[in-house]
Amino acid sequence: MAENFSVTNEIVDPILANVITVNQDKVVGWIYGEPGAWGFLSGQAVANVRDRADRRLTDQERRLVWSRMWWWLEQVKARMGNQS
Repeated sequence: MAENFSVTNEIVDPILANVITVNQDKVVGWIYGEPGAWGFLSGQAVANVRDRADRRLTDQERRLVWSRMWWWLEQVKARMGNQS
């Protein structure tokens, strides 16, 4: 049920991990500062969480999703930097 959906790290992390997995080209673009990469990825994050929630997200929920998506991207970037 949509009314029981809560935007928490535990709920959104698998969704965001999937967004990163299926959009690896945009993730690399984000790492290298490609214009539009962040907008695309943040939009995909919100759209996927919204689909899972089966409702529109509140402003606060969208900000939480964006923040968590940024955190995930920073983790990927750090791991890529450690693979030298």
